[in-house]
Amino acid sequence: MSDRLDIEELCKSYYLDIYHFSLYFSNNKQDAEDITQETFLKAIHNFRLLKDSERAKYWLLSIARHTAIDHMRKKKIKSVLPGLIEKFAKNEQDDSTIDQILIKEKWEEVQRSLLKLKPHYRSLLILRGIQELSVKESAEVLGCTELKVRVDFHRAVKMLKREVILSEGVERNEKSRKSISRS
Repeated sequence: MSDRLDIEELCKSYYLDIYHFSLYFSNNKQDAEDITQETFLKAIHNFRLLKDSERAKYWLLSIARHTAIDHMRKKKIKSVLPGLIEKFAKNEQDDSTIDQILIKEKWEEVQRSLLKLKPHYRSLLILRGIQELSVKESAEVLGCTELKVRVDFHRAVKMLKREVILSEGVERNEKSRKSISRS
């Protein structure tokens, strides 16, 4: 009975963290709900493996990460980070319509660039960049060393920047071709 209360407490405490991670990773609310549900089902079945309740959040995030990757493989999903566009939309009252359009267009470029990154790099960008986990916490979730997290995060940011620059160049070339063909 006490195990049941503990897992219920964990679900209540960390549901939003797991859901947001899943949403960022899958870019789909329905998939995020499925991943979150699957994560907690796995946690319930393997609750006895959690040795340190202080590390429960990282244990759950690790399960969520593996579940999301498995889910993505099954459905061949290749998209990431939907919640940030919604954040921009919520701030519409603060910014002009033109500013909002520019922000959304820029974010869509970033999103397309993220799709080209390996799932490991996407996970790092979500954990370190969005959820603001420490290097140590990220290493625990990913099951690797802190050094690997530091190095791979640096690489992921570098690759993301390169992809964004490349996509901007391609889009500019396409826009100039369209404007020339219309003339």
